[in-house]
Amino acid sequence: MSPTPDTRLGASASELSRRIHARELSCRELMQATLQRVAQLNPRYNAIVNLADEGVLLQQADARDALLARGQSMGWMHGLPFAAKDTAHAAGFPTTFGSPLLKDAVAAQDSTHIARMKAAGGICIAKTNMPEFGLGSHTYNTLFGTTRNAWDDTVSAGGSSGGAAVAVALRMLPLADGSDFMGSLRNPAGWAHIFGMRPSQGRVPAWPRPELFVSQLGTDGPMARTVQDLARLLSTQAGQDLRAPLSIAQAAGHSFEPGCEATVKGLRIGWLGDLGGHLATEPGIVSGLEAALLRCQLAGAHVEPLTLGFSHDQLWQAWLLWRRALVAPAVAAVLKAAADRARIKPEALWEYDQAQGLSSTDFMQAAQVRSAFYTHMLGLFERFDLLALPTAQVWPFAVETTWPRNIGTRTMDTYHRWMECTIHATFAGLPAISVPAGFDASGRWPLGLQLIGPPQGDAALLRAAAGYEQLIGDWLARAPVAAG
Repeated sequence: MSPTPDTRLGASASELSRRIHARELSCRELMQATLQRVAQLNPRYNAIVNLADEGVLLQQADARDALLARGQSMGWMHGLPFAAKDTAHAAGFPTTFGSPLLKDAVAAQDSTHIARMKAAGGICIAKTNMPEFGLGSHTYNTLFGTTRNAWDDTVSAGGSSGGAAVAVALRMLPLADGSDFMGSLRNPAGWAHIFGMRPSQGRVPAWPRPELFVSQLGTDGPMARTVQDLARLLSTQAGQDLRAPLSIAQAAGHSFEPGCEATVKGLRIGWLGDLGGHLATEPGIVSGLEAALLRCQLAGAHVEPLTLGFSHDQLWQAWLLWRRALVAPAVAAVLKAAADRARIKPEALWEYDQAQGLSSTDFMQAAQVRSAFYTHMLGLFERFDLLALPTAQVWPFAVETTWPRNIGTRTMDTYHRWMECTIHATFAGLPAISVPAGFDASGRWPLGLQLIGPPQGDAALLRAAAGYEQLIGDWLARAPVAAG
């Protein structure tokens, strides 16, 4: 008897690829099951937006099947459906950034990483939802509405790759691309109980973009339910593109897939925790992550509490300046008239307004702090293979809340202060991955552990994540109720 659509969609991307190439599952069957799943779940969770016409998608699936019938394959993603995050350009789809001012901005060409996913055989079916301009780790906007958490639809999915994370967790997609500026791949992955990776700065080429030399805080990257799928997708997305001048070259055919020998044994992990009390965290976050790290210790890793040793305030102020300097031009690009301000979220306007009058001297001083921090982090990696932090400082909050104003008795002084734990990897351009780390005391809400690797240490980081994955089979066996 043929497996039900839900059973098929529960398989990993790698397993679906194997079945398609073995002719056990047709690309049409997979597309039909995917569209049925989206129709069933998306009205409630709102992860997928701007879905393409069903007939067009089935024609693309049939074309993939015809190629296989002739003994031809486009690559490991042959026939796999995916949806591009709404920051990425996918030809024929609007690139809205979650803004009503961009709802008709149809892309004429693909972003580099989307083009590579298509070239590997993937079929782009839609876009995934995100916060307006990607700001704040809560996926809502006035154009498409709010994305709900896959595990509890009354709370936030995180963001800004919230739609992607929920679609993967609910088996609407086998894997997904996302982007990460301030934890936008890591936080929603943690709240979805999947894997999300922010690659090294320049690992996944950023093109096309209006500015190619300075805008290096945000990067595209992969999300998946297994480390193998995560690594395979990164292998597809990564590689130098000369149109992106700071992209990283790698050998032809290079793969980030970890071998079967992956283990945490012998790894030296520096546990930064709540940065000595600097980070406000909700009860259960730090203790839950320490329980996850204990599994690593019992498997032979060396886990040592670590003090960052760099001024938190100096780092945060430099971060704020860099962020507003990079966000402001994106907001300015859509402010064509004074009336447009009323159609832009307050947090985006705050970033824009804060950037007015910013001097080159201010920016260069912040750049010097960033450089000093990078050098400092190099010193830490002389002692440790990995650094560990939370992926979020709070549990998922009510969908009606725009962002947490307080953590316990501590007031958040900006809309993103509760995400401060994500800035360290970003500001130093380091690879970081969110891995599942259990659940809250009620068992409803997932918890994510952030592992940070050394500069351009993506492959080693993925090997460590694969070793960790072997220790959490009991957690990974759990799926959202809606996933079936």
